Amino acid sequence: MYTILWADDEIDLLKPHILFLKNKGYEVEKVTNGTDAVDLVKTNKFDVIFLDENMPGISGLETLSRIKQLNPDVPVVMITKSEEEHIMEDAIGNQIADYLIKPVNSNQILLSLKRILDSKQLVTEKTAQNYQQDFRQLSMEMYDIRDFQGWENMYRKLVYWELELAKSGDTGMDEILAMQKRDANNGWSKFVMSNFVNFLKKPDANTPVMSHTLLTRKLPALLKSENPVFLLVIDNFRYDQWKVIQPMLSDLLTLESDDMYMTILPTTTHYARNSLFAGMLPSEIEKLYPNLWINEEDEEGKNIHEEELLGRLLQRIGYKDKYSYNKVTNLNAGKDLVDKIPNLFNNGFNAIVYNFVDMLSHARTEMNVMKELAEDEAAYRSITASWFEHAPLIEIIRKIASKKATLIITTDHGSIRVQNPVKIIGDRSTSTNLRYKQGKNLSYNEKELFAIKKPEEAFLPRQNVSTSYVFATGEDFMAYPNNYNYHVNMYTNSFQHGGISLEEMLVPFVVLETKQ
Repeated sequence: MYTILWADDEIDLLKPHILFLKNKGYEVEKVTNGTDAVDLVKTNKFDVIFLDENMPGISGLETLSRIKQLNPDVPVVMITKSEEEHIMEDAIGNQIADYLIKPVNSNQILLSLKRILDSKQLVTEKTAQNYQQDFRQLSMEMYDIRDFQGWENMYRKLVYWELELAKSGDTGMDEILAMQKRDANNGWSKFVMSNFVNFLKKPDANTPVMSHTLLTRKLPALLKSENPVFLLVIDNFRYDQWKVIQPMLSDLLTLESDDMYMTILPTTTHYARNSLFAGMLPSEIEKLYPNLWINEEDEEGKNIHEEELLGRLLQRIGYKDKYSYNKVTNLNAGKDLVDKIPNLFNNGFNAIVYNFVDMLSHARTEMNVMKELAEDEAAYRSITASWFEHAPLIEIIRKIASKKATLIITTDHGSIRVQNPVKIIGDRSTSTNLRYKQGKNLSYNEKELFAIKKPEEAFLPRQNVSTSYVFATGEDFMAYPNNYNYHVNMYTNSFQHGGISLEEMLVPFVVLETKQ
């Protein structure tokens, strides 16, 4: 039963309304002034407070202020005879839940209560019902998908429902959606295994935009604008993470396009981001610019030549204006870039690499406190949103939005929460990533992993004659038998990348225009 506190100096005139509410199952506590209302709030818990704006003694607005100091979360409905704008503004500024003008009727009061007390439950029930109806349709559509566009549309729908169900609360649908996402990833993995090599070797009209074609296909048209273009590459940034930060940018920027592209394999910074900035596939970079490609076993950082690769790509597409490349890997670098943004408007093109999200996923694996904070997909998105809201990056975007400019937001790859260990054996030279392995003499169950035994067919560097690449699919990750239990305990339920999944391979490419 919900309990209501109603404060009004004419409370006796409200008996019909109070009787109506009691018949509807509400318990109503009555007072005739603000002081008594405040005293009751000190010692009692109320679900809703109805508050008359014009009472003797302390005013309704003063009463509201004192109540909010005692209990900031209690919903308060202000009731007044006055329609003066400043009264409404003061009430709204004090975070009222609703505002009613006298004379009120019983249906108005009931509607206000329903909106405040029952809306979450009603939304939850309606969301669950709508997803149940769409579940059957999505399941049927999934088995008929034959091209990239179909998988992009499917992934958009799954992300939409994931966010809607998370937003509406506990609907009991989470496990059903997780099962449907697993089915989708199984289908996507089969699609990638059947088509990935052909997408690279024999591109045609059905080949999606991929890491190595993204900038060469998308940038030229955007660079024709008279306004500066800013390319923001947020490392390891998934499509669902983009959707949760999108509302934070709506006051600053206008969304022009919300696209996805398909990353190459492996879905790691070493391969995918070098490919993105070079406009080439890994083995092409190694062949054409051997001094700009770092092999897996080398000690150097694997992305130390991004700026040079980007410069050569810009030359190839005929860009001749000034440009800049900026990488942010820590808080101070982010703050420094905030101060530099006004000067970057002198360039026609500016690339910014922001590395926080990738560090977040690795911290999620390595630190117990992060495991607790990001225990599931919803929590992972929530941490991303909280970081974005308070990090220098939002200030960087605000500075960009202060003048006319085009902002592109994209990434090099995403990540997936892994659940299932699969065994693999390799020698000491085998790469350490959990979602893919590159090495020689790899031993594994061929039904569990996708193998590219001829790296040149996928335009991947070959370290020696017997080098091959294997990739985990769906929620799998690779573990060595001699340290199996350690790997299972350490990495189950962690966020990883390098393999084949919708979350890793279908990533955002978003174009926004500033509103100035």
